[in-house]
Amino acid sequence: MNGVELFLLGRTLMKIGEEAMPTEGVGPQTTGVRTVLVVVSDLREHPETSVGEIAARTGLPQSAVSGAVARLKEAGSIVTETDPRDRRRVLIRHAPEVSPRLEQVRASSIEGAIAAAAGTDDPGQVAEIVAMLQSLAQRLSPGSAHR
Repeated sequence: MNGVELFLLGRTLMKIGEEAMPTEGVGPQTTGVRTVLVVVSDLREHPETSVGEIAARTGLPQSAVSGAVARLKEAGSIVTETDPRDRRRVLIRHAPEVSPRLEQVRASSIEGAIAAAAGTDDPGQVAEIVAMLQSLAQRLSPGSAHR
């Protein structure tokens, strides 16, 4: 496998992940799932930040970051407050409590999306792929002990 193949696999995995995300009760959104997840990922690495800082780090347009922040705030996943050192700046943090939406996302299954992407309905094959993905996640995810 080369770098291009790895990159393309990553894009495929992103698309499968988007397919696996539960959408019941979410309604139409102006900001896509991918943008929201990029913002969430950045917030994990920078737990107290601003829209402008997220936009600078991720390369997303500030308007897209603002839309994702609004969506996350509405879902109860983040909280915002005025920066006490600079009243013009708004700080973004993860909410202290797990929101119902986050619980729903964490409880969702990827098996259906994996089966569809792999073109199989064999539970054994799906379980094997899920196990491989879990192993990769443990070894390669940010903050993993193996990095």
